[in-house]
Amino acid sequence: MLAAVILSGGASRRMGSPKALLDYQGRPFLEHLLEITQHPQIGVRRVVLGAHAEPIARSIALPADDIVVNADWQQGQLSSIQAAIRSLPPDTDGMLLSLVDHPLISAALIDQLIAEFYASKKLIVLPVFEQRRGHPVIFSAALYDELLQASPATGARAVVWAHGTDVREVPTTEEGCVLNLNDPAAFERLKSRAKSP
Repeated sequence: MLAAVILSGGASRRMGSPKALLDYQGRPFLEHLLEITQHPQIGVRRVVLGAHAEPIARSIALPADDIVVNADWQQGQLSSIQAAIRSLPPDTDGMLLSLVDHPLISAALIDQLIAEFYASKKLIVLPVFEQRRGHPVIFSAALYDELLQASPATGARAVVWAHGTDVREVPTTEEGCVLNLNDPAAFERLKSRAKSP
């Protein structure tokens, strides 16, 4: 069983409003990620909130057990990953880590990553678009302790670097895995692209 972890704890300063609630194709980013991470191998879900916890929790229908509020969100993304790990039950095989500002991924990509995780038995599985590594990333439970002890300066990247031979790269044609929608200009480009024939 995997845990689906969606990180949505940042202040969204450049965007100017919570990215989780941005509307794209008729629904918020977070709702899309919640839908595509429904999978037979995913038995636990955690949405990590921080700066905008109250408005997001009010706007998106989430069971209380699925919400993790990271009081230390100002310390960066790693602190939200660590808060999620501490909240997980002891029997997960790993976690599928998604970022709310990388919403343009499909259920098919999630299926592929999960299948590769169990088939390859690698510690880390991630998508690659045109030689660029993207998100979401699956971390084996064997790496939870390393993630909990990682330095905030380097974050989860250091854990990936430390296990180069245990990373399974999954080629994909989904550019969304590398698109970071963290400011209004990026969001407008996305909407313009969606409108073009």
